[in-house]
Amino acid sequence: MNKRSIKVISVDIIFLTVLATLIYEYISSGSVLEADKISYLKEAPIAHRGLFDESHPENSLAAFENAIQSGYPIELDVQFTKDEEIIVFHDENLKRITGYNKYVGEVKYEEIKKLNILGTDEKIPLLKDVLDLVDGRVPIIIEIKDSDNVIELSESVYNITKNYSGKYAIQSFNPFVLEWYKNNASEVVRGQLSGTFKKDSGGLRWYEKFALENLMLNYKSRPNYIAYELDGLPHFRVSSLRRKGILTLSWTVGSPKDLEKANRYSDNIIFDSFIPK
Repeated sequence: MNKRSIKVISVDIIFLTVLATLIYEYISSGSVLEADKISYLKEAPIAHRGLFDESHPENSLAAFENAIQSGYPIELDVQFTKDEEIIVFHDENLKRITGYNKYVGEVKYEEIKKLNILGTDEKIPLLKDVLDLVDGRVPIIIEIKDSDNVIELSESVYNITKNYSGKYAIQSFNPFVLEWYKNNASEVVRGQLSGTFKKDSGGLRWYEKFALENLMLNYKSRPNYIAYELDGLPHFRVSSLRRKGILTLSWTVGSPKDLEKANRYSDNIIFDSFIPK
Protein backbone atom coordinates (compact mmCIF):
# COMPACT_ATOMS: atom_id res chain seq x y z
CA MET A 1 0.00 0.00 0.00
CA ASN A 2 1.47 3.38 -1.04
CA LYS A 3 1.52 6.61 0.96
CA ARG A 4 -1.36 8.11 -1.04
CA SER A 5 -3.62 5.15 -0.24
CA ILE A 6 -2.73 5.37 3.45
CA LYS A 7 -3.52 9.10 3.43
CA VAL A 8 -6.90 8.52 1.77
CA ILE A 9 -7.78 5.81 4.29
CA SER A 10 -6.72 8.08 7.17
CA VAL A 11 -8.95 10.89 5.88
CA ASP A 12 -11.86 8.45 5.52
CA ILE A 13 -11.38 7.19 9.07
CA ILE A 14 -11.28 10.73 10.45
CA PHE A 15 -14.40 11.67 8.48
CA LEU A 16 -16.32 8.60 9.63
CA THR A 17 -15.22 9.17 13.23
CA VAL A 18 -16.38 12.78 13.16
CA LEU A 19 -19.65 11.78 11.49
CA ALA A 20 -20.27 9.02 14.03
CA THR A 21 -19.52 11.45 16.87
CA LEU A 22 -21.94 14.03 15.50
CA ILE A 23 -24.66 11.41 15.05
CA TYR A 24 -24.12 10.12 18.59
CA GLU A 25 -24.19 13.68 19.95
CA TYR A 26 -27.55 14.18 18.26
CA ILE A 27 -29.25 10.92 19.22
CA SER A 28 -28.12 11.08 22.86
CA SER A 29 -28.80 14.76 23.51
CA GLY A 30 -31.38 16.22 25.87
CA SER A 31 -33.60 19.27 26.14
CA VAL A 32 -32.31 22.01 28.43
CA LEU A 33 -34.97 23.81 30.47
CA GLU A 34 -34.82 27.26 31.99
CA ALA A 35 -33.39 27.06 35.50
CA ASP A 36 -36.61 28.14 37.20
CA LYS A 37 -38.51 25.21 35.66
CA ILE A 38 -36.21 22.49 36.97
CA SER A 39 -34.19 23.96 39.85
CA TYR A 40 -36.49 22.30 42.40
CA LEU A 41 -34.90 18.96 41.48
CA LYS A 42 -31.58 19.99 42.97
CA GLU A 43 -32.60 22.04 46.00
CA ALA A 44 -32.56 19.08 48.43
CA PRO A 45 -31.70 15.35 48.32
CA ILE A 46 -34.60 13.26 47.02
CA ALA A 47 -36.01 10.50 49.24
CA HIS A 48 -36.18 7.20 47.34
CA ARG A 49 -39.69 5.72 47.83
CA GLY A 50 -40.14 8.26 50.61
CA LEU A 51 -38.09 8.55 53.78
CA PHE A 52 -38.57 4.97 54.87
CA ASP A 53 -37.57 2.86 57.85
CA GLU A 54 -39.14 0.01 59.85
CA SER A 55 -42.09 2.10 61.01
CA HIS A 56 -42.44 4.10 57.78
CA PRO A 57 -42.25 1.43 55.01
CA GLU A 58 -41.25 2.24 51.45
CA ASN A 59 -43.80 3.82 49.10
CA SER A 60 -46.28 4.32 51.94
CA LEU A 61 -48.16 7.41 53.04
CA ALA A 62 -46.17 7.25 56.29
CA ALA A 63 -42.84 7.32 54.42
CA PHE A 64 -44.01 10.22 52.27
CA GLU A 65 -45.17 12.24 55.26
CA ASN A 66 -41.85 11.47 56.96
CA ALA A 67 -40.01 12.88 53.93
CA ILE A 68 -42.20 15.97 53.90
CA GLN A 69 -41.60 16.66 57.58
CA SER A 70 -37.86 16.32 56.97
CA GLY A 71 -37.95 18.66 53.96
CA TYR A 72 -37.06 16.08 51.31
CA PRO A 73 -38.60 15.80 47.84
CA ILE A 74 -40.09 12.38 47.11
CA GLU A 75 -39.39 9.77 44.45
CA LEU A 76 -42.08 7.11 43.99
CA ASP A 77 -43.08 4.35 41.58
CA VAL A 78 -46.41 3.82 39.83
CA GLN A 79 -48.01 0.97 37.94
CA PHE A 80 -51.42 -0.35 36.92
CA THR A 81 -53.44 -2.93 38.82
CA LYS A 82 -55.45 -5.47 36.84
CA ASP A 83 -58.37 -3.04 36.72
CA GLU A 84 -56.04 -0.15 35.76
CA GLU A 85 -56.02 1.70 39.03
CA ILE A 86 -52.70 3.52 39.48
CA ILE A 87 -50.99 2.38 42.66
CA VAL A 88 -47.70 3.51 44.18
CA PHE A 89 -45.60 0.35 44.27
CA HIS A 90 -42.15 -0.65 43.04
CA ASP A 91 -41.98 -4.43 42.51
CA GLU A 92 -43.71 -6.37 39.74
CA ASN A 93 -44.71 -8.98 42.32
CA LEU A 94 -46.47 -8.24 45.61
CA LYS A 95 -44.64 -10.93 47.59
CA ARG A 96 -41.61 -9.05 49.00
CA ILE A 97 -43.71 -6.21 50.36
CA THR A 98 -46.95 -7.97 51.33
CA GLY A 99 -46.25 -11.72 51.38
CA TYR A 100 -48.90 -12.22 48.68
CA ASN A 101 -47.29 -14.04 45.74
CA LYS A 102 -49.08 -12.42 42.81
CA TYR A 103 -48.04 -9.99 40.11
CA VAL A 104 -49.51 -6.52 40.48
CA GLY A 105 -51.08 -6.69 37.03
CA GLU A 106 -52.96 -9.86 37.98
CA VAL A 107 -54.76 -8.37 40.98
CA LYS A 108 -57.58 -5.83 41.20
CA TYR A 109 -57.24 -2.85 43.49
CA GLU A 110 -60.09 -4.00 45.73
CA GLU A 111 -57.88 -6.93 46.73
CA ILE A 112 -54.61 -4.99 46.84
CA LYS A 113 -55.94 -2.30 49.16
CA LYS A 114 -56.49 -4.92 51.88
CA LEU A 115 -52.79 -5.89 51.97
CA ASN A 116 -50.39 -4.55 54.58
CA ILE A 117 -46.92 -3.23 53.73
CA LEU A 118 -44.01 -5.09 55.38
CA GLY A 119 -45.97 -6.13 58.44
CA THR A 120 -47.14 -2.62 59.34
CA ASP A 121 -50.61 -1.12 59.27
CA GLU A 122 -49.73 0.83 56.12
CA LYS A 123 -51.59 0.02 52.90
CA ILE A 124 -50.53 0.35 49.26
CA PRO A 125 -51.72 3.83 48.23
CA LEU A 126 -53.23 5.11 45.03
CA LEU A 127 -51.31 7.84 43.23
CA LYS A 128 -54.19 10.26 43.72
CA ASP A 129 -54.06 9.66 47.48
CA VAL A 130 -50.36 10.48 47.55
CA LEU A 131 -50.95 13.70 45.62
CA ASP A 132 -53.65 14.67 48.10
CA LEU A 133 -51.27 13.98 50.97
CA VAL A 134 -48.29 15.87 49.55
CA ASP A 135 -50.39 18.78 48.27
CA GLY A 136 -47.40 20.70 46.92
CA ARG A 137 -45.44 20.68 50.18
CA VAL A 138 -42.41 19.10 48.50
CA PRO A 139 -41.62 18.21 44.87
CA ILE A 140 -42.42 14.71 43.60
CA ILE A 141 -40.68 12.52 41.02
CA ILE A 142 -43.04 9.89 39.60
CA GLU A 143 -41.30 6.88 38.07
CA ILE A 144 -43.54 5.19 35.52
CA LYS A 145 -42.72 1.49 35.67
CA ASP A 146 -42.35 -0.32 32.37
CA SER A 147 -45.08 -2.74 31.26
CA ASP A 148 -46.91 -3.95 28.18
CA ASN A 149 -49.44 -1.12 28.56
CA VAL A 150 -46.98 1.55 29.63
CA ILE A 151 -48.25 4.18 27.18
CA GLU A 152 -51.78 3.82 28.53
CA LEU A 153 -50.30 4.11 32.02
CA SER A 154 -48.43 7.26 31.01
CA GLU A 155 -51.61 8.86 29.72
CA SER A 156 -53.54 7.88 32.85
CA VAL A 157 -50.82 9.32 35.09
CA TYR A 158 -51.01 12.57 33.16
CA ASN A 159 -54.79 12.70 33.48
CA ILE A 160 -54.41 12.47 37.26
CA THR A 161 -51.50 14.89 37.60
CA LYS A 162 -52.41 17.56 35.04
CA ASN A 163 -54.42 19.55 37.57
CA TYR A 164 -51.96 19.01 40.42
CA SER A 165 -50.66 22.38 41.58
CA GLY A 166 -47.44 21.14 43.18
CA LYS A 167 -44.08 20.69 41.50
CA TYR A 168 -43.53 17.29 39.95
CA ALA A 169 -41.61 15.45 37.25
CA ILE A 170 -41.95 12.06 35.60
CA GLN A 171 -39.16 9.64 34.83
CA SER A 172 -38.83 6.20 33.33
CA PHE A 173 -36.31 3.70 32.00
CA ASN A 174 -38.54 3.43 28.94
CA PRO A 175 -37.72 6.28 26.51
CA PHE A 176 -41.09 5.85 24.79
CA VAL A 177 -42.79 7.03 27.98
CA LEU A 178 -40.81 10.25 27.74
CA GLU A 179 -41.56 10.48 24.03
CA TRP A 180 -45.28 10.33 24.83
CA TYR A 181 -44.89 13.20 27.31
CA LYS A 182 -42.76 15.16 24.85
CA ASN A 183 -45.47 14.88 22.19
CA ASN A 184 -48.57 15.18 24.38
CA ALA A 185 -47.60 16.98 27.60
CA SER A 186 -44.36 18.81 26.92
CA GLU A 187 -44.92 21.11 29.90
CA VAL A 188 -44.19 18.21 32.27
CA VAL A 189 -40.53 17.88 33.27
CA ARG A 190 -39.29 14.48 32.11
CA GLY A 191 -36.22 12.48 33.12
CA GLN A 192 -34.47 9.54 31.50
CA LEU A 193 -33.52 6.78 33.94
CA SER A 194 -30.54 4.65 33.01
CA GLY A 195 -27.60 2.73 34.37
CA THR A 196 -25.52 -0.40 33.94
CA PHE A 197 -28.44 -2.89 33.93
CA LYS A 198 -26.17 -5.42 35.68
CA LYS A 199 -28.49 -6.12 38.61
CA ASP A 200 -31.78 -6.20 36.71
CA SER A 201 -31.81 -6.28 32.93
CA GLY A 202 -35.56 -6.85 32.72
CA GLY A 203 -35.08 -9.40 29.95
CA LEU A 204 -33.41 -6.87 27.66
CA ARG A 205 -31.17 -8.10 24.84
CA TRP A 206 -27.51 -7.03 24.94
CA TYR A 207 -27.93 -4.41 22.23
CA GLU A 208 -30.99 -2.96 23.96
CA LYS A 209 -29.02 -2.65 27.19
CA PHE A 210 -26.15 -1.06 25.27
CA ALA A 211 -28.43 1.52 23.67
CA LEU A 212 -30.16 2.41 26.93
CA GLU A 213 -26.96 2.48 28.99
CA ASN A 214 -25.42 4.90 26.50
CA LEU A 215 -28.58 7.01 26.18
CA MET A 216 -28.86 6.31 22.47
CA LEU A 217 -32.64 6.71 22.44
CA ASN A 218 -32.58 10.24 23.80
CA TYR A 219 -33.50 11.44 20.32
CA LYS A 220 -36.91 9.90 21.00
CA SER A 221 -37.33 11.13 24.56
CA ARG A 222 -35.36 14.42 24.62
CA PRO A 223 -35.15 14.30 28.44
CA ASN A 224 -34.90 17.43 30.56
CA TYR A 225 -32.73 15.59 33.07
CA ILE A 226 -30.86 12.30 33.46
CA ALA A 227 -31.18 10.01 36.49
CA TYR A 228 -28.23 7.62 36.27
CA GLU A 229 -27.17 4.67 38.42
CA LEU A 230 -24.34 5.68 40.73
CA ASP A 231 -22.42 2.45 40.00
CA GLY A 232 -22.30 3.49 36.34
CA LEU A 233 -20.74 6.89 37.01
CA PRO A 234 -18.63 8.47 35.74
CA HIS A 235 -20.04 7.92 32.26
CA PHE A 236 -18.68 9.96 29.37
CA ARG A 237 -22.09 10.71 27.86
CA VAL A 238 -23.65 11.71 31.17
CA SER A 239 -20.70 14.02 31.82
CA SER A 240 -21.06 15.54 28.36
CA LEU A 241 -24.77 16.21 28.83
CA ARG A 242 -24.13 17.70 32.25
CA ARG A 243 -21.58 20.12 30.77
CA LYS A 244 -24.27 21.18 28.30
CA GLY A 245 -26.68 22.06 31.08
CA ILE A 246 -28.71 18.85 31.43
CA LEU A 247 -29.42 18.24 35.11
CA THR A 248 -28.05 14.93 36.39
CA LEU A 249 -29.33 12.92 39.36
CA SER A 250 -27.58 9.83 40.70
CA TRP A 251 -29.34 6.81 42.19
CA THR A 252 -29.46 5.12 44.61
CA VAL A 253 -27.09 6.79 47.07
CA GLY A 254 -27.01 4.73 50.25
CA SER A 255 -24.05 5.88 52.35
CA PRO A 256 -21.71 8.82 53.05
CA LYS A 257 -19.13 7.16 50.78
CA ASP A 258 -21.69 6.97 47.97
CA LEU A 259 -22.51 10.63 48.58
CA GLU A 260 -18.88 11.68 48.08
CA LYS A 261 -18.88 10.02 44.66
CA ALA A 262 -22.31 11.34 43.73
CA ASN A 263 -21.29 14.90 44.53
CA ARG A 264 -18.49 14.63 41.97
CA TYR A 265 -20.58 13.33 39.11
CA SER A 266 -24.13 14.61 39.58
CA ASP A 267 -26.15 17.67 40.57
CA ASN A 268 -28.31 15.91 43.16
CA ILE A 269 -29.05 12.48 44.59
CA ILE A 270 -31.88 10.03 45.05
CA PHE A 271 -31.10 8.38 48.39
CA ASP A 272 -32.20 5.82 50.94
CA SER A 273 -30.79 3.90 53.95
CA PHE A 274 -29.05 6.95 55.46
CA ILE A 275 -29.59 10.66 56.03
CA PRO A 276 -27.39 12.78 53.74
CA LYS A 277 -25.52 15.67 55.36
